[in-house]
Amino acid sequence: MTHAPQSPERPSCSAGNTAHTDGPTKRHALRHEVAGTGTVGLLTDEHDFRAMRHYRTFAFADFATYLQAVEDLLSSRASQGTHTTVALFDPQDYADFCADTGIAADLPSSRVRFTAEVAATGPTIPYDGQPLADLIPALVDEAVRRATVEYASALLARLGACTFCGEDIGRTAFTRAAGLLASILSTARTGKRHLVCSVSGAPETLIAVLHADTGPDGTSQFDEAEARAFTTVLALGLATQSPGGLVMRTTTPSAPDRIYGWRLRAGDFEPLTAGEVFDAYCTDADSGDLVSPESNVDYCAPPDLGRNAMPSAHRH
Repeated sequence: MTHAPQSPERPSCSAGNTAHTDGPTKRHALRHEVAGTGTVGLLTDEHDFRAMRHYRTFAFADFATYLQAVEDLLSSRASQGTHTTVALFDPQDYADFCADTGIAADLPSSRVRFTAEVAATGPTIPYDGQPLADLIPALVDEAVRRATVEYASALLARLGACTFCGEDIGRTAFTRAAGLLASILSTARTGKRHLVCSVSGAPETLIAVLHADTGPDGTSQFDEAEARAFTTVLALGLATQSPGGLVMRTTTPSAPDRIYGWRLRAGDFEPLTAGEVFDAYCTDADSGDLVSPESNVDYCAPPDLGRNAMPSAHRH
Protein backbone atom coordinates (compact mmCIF):
# COMPACT_ATOMS: atom_id res chain seq x y z
CA MET A 1 0.00 0.00 0.00
CA THR A 2 1.15 3.56 -0.60
CA HIS A 3 0.68 6.75 1.36
CA ALA A 4 -2.16 9.14 0.63
CA PRO A 5 -1.08 12.70 -0.13
CA GLN A 6 -0.77 14.91 2.90
CA SER A 7 -3.48 17.38 3.78
CA PRO A 8 -2.68 20.86 5.13
CA GLU A 9 -0.96 20.97 8.51
CA ARG A 10 -3.01 19.08 11.07
CA PRO A 11 -3.34 20.24 14.68
CA SER A 12 -1.55 18.01 17.18
CA CYS A 13 -3.57 15.47 19.15
CA SER A 14 -4.68 17.03 22.41
CA ALA A 15 -7.66 17.14 24.73
CA GLY A 16 -9.01 20.02 22.70
CA ASN A 17 -8.85 18.22 19.35
CA THR A 18 -12.31 16.75 18.94
CA ALA A 19 -11.22 14.77 15.89
CA HIS A 20 -9.23 12.47 18.18
CA THR A 21 -11.48 11.72 21.11
CA ASP A 22 -11.63 8.32 22.77
CA GLY A 23 -14.00 5.46 23.42
CA PRO A 24 -17.65 5.58 22.28
CA THR A 25 -17.12 8.80 20.32
CA LYS A 26 -14.74 7.06 17.96
CA ARG A 27 -17.04 4.10 17.50
CA HIS A 28 -19.86 6.54 16.84
CA ALA A 29 -17.71 8.28 14.23
CA LEU A 30 -17.18 4.98 12.43
CA ARG A 31 -20.93 4.39 12.24
CA HIS A 32 -21.21 7.50 10.08
CA GLU A 33 -18.68 6.04 7.66
CA VAL A 34 -20.65 2.88 6.85
CA ALA A 35 -21.69 2.97 3.21
CA GLY A 36 -25.39 2.73 2.43
CA THR A 37 -24.86 -0.79 1.15
CA GLY A 38 -23.85 -1.87 4.68
CA THR A 39 -20.14 -1.85 3.88
CA VAL A 40 -17.35 -0.93 6.26
CA GLY A 41 -14.03 0.17 4.77
CA LEU A 42 -11.09 -1.40 6.62
CA LEU A 43 -7.45 -0.34 6.81
CA THR A 44 -5.52 -3.59 7.08
CA ASP A 45 -2.07 -2.49 8.25
CA GLU A 46 -0.26 0.27 10.11
CA HIS A 47 1.28 1.67 6.94
CA ASP A 48 -2.15 2.43 5.52
CA PHE A 49 -3.35 3.65 8.91
CA ARG A 50 -0.51 6.20 9.09
CA ALA A 51 -1.42 7.41 5.61
CA MET A 52 -4.96 8.17 6.75
CA ARG A 53 -3.66 10.07 9.79
CA HIS A 54 -2.85 12.92 7.41
CA TYR A 55 -6.58 13.73 7.26
CA ARG A 56 -7.88 15.94 10.06
CA THR A 57 -11.31 14.29 10.08
CA PHE A 58 -9.87 10.79 10.56
CA ALA A 59 -10.80 10.09 14.17
CA PHE A 60 -8.07 7.73 15.37
CA ALA A 61 -4.58 8.25 16.77
CA ASP A 62 -3.36 4.65 17.02
CA PHE A 63 -3.93 1.50 14.99
CA ALA A 64 -4.89 -0.78 17.89
CA THR A 65 -7.67 1.56 19.00
CA TYR A 66 -8.90 1.80 15.41
CA LEU A 67 -9.06 -1.99 15.01
CA GLN A 68 -10.91 -2.36 18.31
CA ALA A 69 -13.46 0.26 17.22
CA VAL A 70 -13.98 -1.53 13.91
CA GLU A 71 -14.43 -4.87 15.65
CA ASP A 72 -16.90 -3.32 18.11
CA LEU A 73 -18.87 -1.82 15.25
CA LEU A 74 -18.99 -5.10 13.33
CA SER A 75 -20.04 -7.04 16.43
CA SER A 76 -22.71 -4.48 17.27
CA ARG A 77 -24.22 -4.62 13.79
CA ALA A 78 -24.17 -8.43 13.84
CA SER A 79 -25.92 -8.53 17.23
CA GLN A 80 -28.68 -6.40 15.72
CA GLY A 81 -29.06 -8.83 12.82
CA THR A 82 -27.56 -6.35 10.35
CA HIS A 83 -25.53 -7.79 7.48
CA THR A 84 -22.15 -6.12 6.97
CA THR A 85 -19.61 -6.40 4.18
CA VAL A 86 -16.00 -5.44 4.80
CA ALA A 87 -14.09 -3.71 1.98
CA LEU A 88 -10.38 -3.10 1.64
CA PHE A 89 -9.75 0.63 2.11
CA ASP A 90 -6.57 1.56 0.24
CA PRO A 91 -5.41 5.14 0.98
CA GLN A 92 -3.73 5.65 -2.39
CA ASP A 93 -6.78 4.39 -4.26
CA TYR A 94 -8.86 6.71 -2.09
CA ALA A 95 -6.68 9.72 -2.92
CA ASP A 96 -6.87 8.86 -6.63
CA PHE A 97 -10.65 8.46 -6.39
CA CYS A 98 -11.05 11.87 -4.77
CA ALA A 99 -8.79 13.49 -7.37
CA ASP A 100 -10.65 11.83 -10.27
CA THR A 101 -14.11 12.75 -8.96
CA GLY A 102 -13.15 16.21 -7.73
CA ILE A 103 -14.38 15.67 -4.18
CA ALA A 104 -12.61 16.79 -0.99
CA ALA A 105 -10.61 13.96 0.53
CA ASP A 106 -10.73 15.19 4.14
CA LEU A 107 -14.44 14.50 4.67
CA PRO A 108 -16.21 11.46 6.18
CA SER A 109 -18.78 11.65 3.39
CA SER A 110 -16.01 11.21 0.83
CA ARG A 111 -14.78 8.10 2.62
CA VAL A 112 -18.34 6.76 2.57
CA ARG A 113 -18.59 7.41 -1.16
CA PHE A 114 -15.27 5.65 -1.81
CA THR A 115 -16.27 2.67 0.35
CA ALA A 116 -19.48 2.31 -1.66
CA GLU A 117 -17.42 2.32 -4.86
CA VAL A 118 -15.14 -0.41 -3.53
CA ALA A 119 -18.18 -2.42 -2.44
CA ALA A 120 -19.39 -2.41 -6.04
CA THR A 121 -16.10 -3.10 -7.81
CA GLY A 122 -13.33 -3.99 -5.36
CA PRO A 123 -12.30 -6.69 -2.88
CA THR A 124 -14.87 -7.38 -0.15
CA ILE A 125 -15.77 -10.22 2.19
CA PRO A 126 -18.87 -10.72 4.34
CA TYR A 127 -18.58 -10.38 8.10
CA ASP A 128 -19.93 -13.43 9.89
CA GLY A 129 -18.54 -12.94 13.37
CA GLN A 130 -14.92 -13.89 12.69
CA PRO A 131 -12.22 -11.96 14.62
CA LEU A 132 -10.27 -9.32 12.74
CA ALA A 133 -7.17 -11.50 13.11
CA ASP A 134 -8.86 -13.90 10.67
CA LEU A 135 -10.79 -11.35 8.64
CA ILE A 136 -7.82 -9.15 7.68
CA PRO A 137 -5.70 -11.90 6.06
CA ALA A 138 -8.77 -13.15 4.20
CA LEU A 139 -9.49 -9.66 2.89
CA VAL A 140 -5.88 -9.14 1.81
CA ASP A 141 -5.90 -12.54 0.07
CA GLU A 142 -9.07 -11.53 -1.78
CA ALA A 143 -7.44 -8.30 -2.92
CA VAL A 144 -4.34 -10.15 -4.14
CA ARG A 145 -6.49 -12.70 -5.95
CA ARG A 146 -8.45 -10.01 -7.76
CA ALA A 147 -5.29 -8.15 -8.76
CA THR A 148 -3.71 -11.38 -10.01
CA VAL A 149 -6.74 -12.28 -12.11
CA GLU A 150 -6.95 -8.80 -13.63
CA TYR A 151 -3.25 -8.75 -14.48
CA ALA A 152 -3.14 -12.29 -15.91
CA SER A 153 -6.35 -11.74 -17.88
CA ALA A 154 -4.97 -8.56 -19.40
CA LEU A 155 -1.80 -10.36 -20.48
CA LEU A 156 -3.81 -13.20 -22.02
CA ALA A 157 -5.99 -10.73 -23.93
CA ARG A 158 -2.92 -9.03 -25.39
CA LEU A 159 -1.67 -12.25 -26.97
CA GLY A 160 -4.29 -11.98 -29.70
CA ALA A 161 -4.74 -14.59 -32.41
CA CYS A 162 -2.28 -17.24 -33.55
CA THR A 163 -0.60 -16.18 -36.78
CA PHE A 164 -0.81 -19.74 -38.13
CA CYS A 165 -4.28 -21.03 -37.18
CA GLY A 166 -6.10 -17.81 -36.28
CA GLU A 167 -7.29 -19.12 -32.88
CA ASP A 168 -7.34 -16.77 -29.92
CA ILE A 169 -4.24 -17.81 -27.97
CA GLY A 170 -5.47 -16.70 -24.56
CA ARG A 171 -8.89 -18.31 -24.91
CA THR A 172 -7.38 -21.57 -26.17
CA ALA A 173 -4.93 -21.64 -23.25
CA PHE A 174 -7.73 -20.99 -20.76
CA THR A 175 -9.75 -23.90 -22.17
CA ARG A 176 -6.72 -26.16 -21.93
CA ALA A 177 -5.99 -25.02 -18.36
CA ALA A 178 -9.59 -25.66 -17.32
CA GLY A 179 -9.37 -29.18 -18.75
CA LEU A 180 -6.12 -29.84 -16.92
CA LEU A 181 -7.59 -28.65 -13.62
CA ALA A 182 -10.65 -30.85 -14.06
CA SER A 183 -8.44 -33.86 -14.76
CA ILE A 184 -6.20 -33.14 -11.78
CA LEU A 185 -9.18 -32.99 -9.42
CA SER A 186 -10.91 -36.02 -10.90
CA THR A 187 -7.82 -38.22 -10.56
CA ALA A 188 -7.00 -37.11 -6.99
CA ARG A 189 -8.12 -39.23 -4.08
CA THR A 190 -11.04 -38.05 -2.00
CA GLY A 191 -10.49 -35.58 0.82
CA LYS A 192 -9.11 -32.08 1.06
CA ARG A 193 -6.97 -30.81 -1.82
CA HIS A 194 -4.69 -27.78 -1.65
CA LEU A 195 -3.31 -26.69 -5.03
CA VAL A 196 -0.71 -24.01 -5.76
CA CYS A 197 0.18 -22.80 -9.25
CA SER A 198 3.12 -20.46 -9.85
CA VAL A 199 4.19 -18.84 -13.11
CA SER A 200 7.50 -17.00 -13.39
CA GLY A 201 7.83 -13.93 -15.58
CA ALA A 202 8.33 -10.20 -15.66
CA PRO A 203 7.78 -8.25 -13.58
CA GLU A 204 7.04 -10.84 -10.88
CA THR A 205 5.97 -14.41 -10.24
CA LEU A 206 2.21 -14.95 -10.18
CA ILE A 207 0.79 -17.40 -7.65
CA ALA A 208 -2.73 -18.79 -7.39
CA VAL A 209 -4.16 -21.10 -4.74
CA LEU A 210 -7.18 -23.37 -4.88
CA HIS A 211 -8.83 -25.30 -2.05
CA ALA A 212 -11.09 -28.16 -3.13
CA ASP A 213 -12.93 -30.67 -0.98
CA THR A 214 -14.76 -33.83 -1.94
CA GLY A 215 -18.52 -33.42 -1.60
CA PRO A 216 -20.97 -36.05 -0.34
CA ASP A 217 -21.66 -37.06 -3.96
CA GLY A 218 -17.96 -37.52 -4.69
CA THR A 219 -17.60 -34.36 -6.78
CA SER A 220 -15.07 -31.62 -6.09
CA GLN A 221 -16.37 -28.57 -4.27
CA PHE A 222 -14.51 -25.27 -4.48
CA ASP A 223 -14.95 -21.52 -4.66
CA GLU A 224 -15.66 -20.52 -8.25
CA ALA A 225 -13.69 -17.27 -7.97
CA GLU A 226 -10.66 -19.15 -6.64
CA ALA A 227 -10.93 -21.67 -9.47
CA ARG A 228 -11.19 -18.92 -12.09
CA ALA A 229 -8.07 -17.22 -10.72
CA PHE A 230 -6.20 -20.51 -10.61
CA THR A 231 -7.18 -21.40 -14.17
CA THR A 232 -6.24 -17.93 -15.44
CA VAL A 233 -2.73 -18.09 -13.96
CA LEU A 234 -2.20 -21.62 -15.30
CA ALA A 235 -3.45 -20.51 -18.72
CA LEU A 236 -0.98 -17.62 -18.73
CA GLY A 237 1.89 -20.02 -18.07
CA LEU A 238 0.76 -22.29 -20.88
CA ALA A 239 0.11 -19.49 -23.37
CA THR A 240 3.33 -17.55 -22.78
CA GLN A 241 5.42 -20.71 -22.36
CA SER A 242 6.73 -19.30 -19.08
CA PRO A 243 8.43 -21.55 -16.51
CA GLY A 244 6.36 -22.53 -13.54
CA GLY A 245 4.75 -25.37 -11.72
CA LEU A 246 1.69 -26.82 -10.04
CA VAL A 247 1.73 -28.83 -6.82
CA MET A 248 -1.09 -30.43 -4.89
CA ARG A 249 -1.40 -31.77 -1.37
CA THR A 250 -4.21 -34.17 -0.61
CA THR A 251 -5.34 -34.92 2.92
CA THR A 252 -7.48 -37.91 3.82
CA PRO A 253 -8.26 -39.12 7.35
CA SER A 254 -6.23 -42.11 8.58
CA ALA A 255 -3.75 -41.95 5.70
CA PRO A 256 -0.51 -40.07 4.97
CA ASP A 257 -0.84 -36.80 3.07
CA ARG A 258 0.24 -36.99 -0.56
CA ILE A 259 2.20 -34.28 -2.34
CA TYR A 260 2.85 -34.33 -6.07
CA GLY A 261 2.99 -31.97 -9.00
CA TRP A 262 3.87 -30.93 -12.50
CA ARG A 263 6.23 -28.43 -14.10
CA LEU A 264 5.47 -25.91 -16.82
CA ARG A 265 8.18 -25.86 -19.45
CA ALA A 266 7.92 -24.25 -22.90
CA GLY A 267 4.14 -24.47 -22.77
CA ASP A 268 4.08 -28.17 -21.85
CA PHE A 269 2.75 -29.72 -18.65
CA GLU A 270 5.15 -32.38 -17.35
CA PRO A 271 4.75 -34.61 -14.26
CA LEU A 272 7.42 -34.35 -11.57
CA THR A 273 9.06 -37.52 -10.31
CA ALA A 274 8.76 -38.49 -6.66
CA GLY A 275 12.42 -37.57 -6.22
CA GLU A 276 11.89 -34.12 -7.71
CA VAL A 277 8.94 -33.48 -5.42
CA PHE A 278 10.95 -34.62 -2.41
CA ASP A 279 13.87 -32.37 -3.38
CA ALA A 280 11.58 -29.38 -3.85
CA TYR A 281 10.01 -29.75 -0.41
CA CYS A 282 13.06 -30.89 1.51
CA THR A 283 15.65 -28.37 0.30
CA ASP A 284 16.02 -24.91 1.82
CA ALA A 285 15.39 -22.42 -0.99
CA ASP A 286 17.95 -19.92 0.32
CA SER A 287 20.83 -22.08 1.55
CA GLY A 288 20.32 -25.22 -0.51
CA ASP A 289 20.63 -27.31 2.66
CA LEU A 290 18.49 -30.38 3.14
CA VAL A 291 15.42 -30.00 5.34
CA SER A 292 13.88 -32.90 7.24
CA PRO A 293 10.82 -34.25 5.45
CA GLU A 294 7.45 -33.93 7.15
CA SER A 295 6.22 -36.95 9.03
CA ASN A 296 3.24 -38.84 7.69
CA VAL A 297 3.67 -37.38 4.19
CA ASP A 298 4.25 -39.23 0.92
CA TYR A 299 6.16 -37.34 -1.77
CA CYS A 300 5.10 -39.10 -4.92
CA ALA A 301 4.61 -38.94 -8.67
CA PRO A 302 1.21 -37.67 -9.84
CA PRO A 303 -1.46 -39.97 -11.22
CA ASP A 304 -1.82 -40.32 -14.97
CA LEU A 305 -4.13 -37.59 -16.23
CA GLY A 306 -4.81 -39.39 -19.49
CA ARG A 307 -3.79 -38.53 -23.03
CA ASN A 308 -6.75 -36.23 -23.64
CA ALA A 309 -5.81 -34.06 -20.66
CA MET A 310 -2.22 -33.59 -21.79
CA PRO A 311 -2.29 -31.97 -25.26
CA SER A 312 0.94 -30.43 -26.48
CA ALA A 313 1.48 -26.71 -26.27
CA HIS A 314 -0.15 -24.39 -28.76
CA ARG A 315 2.77 -23.14 -30.85
CA HIS A 316 2.60 -19.64 -32.26
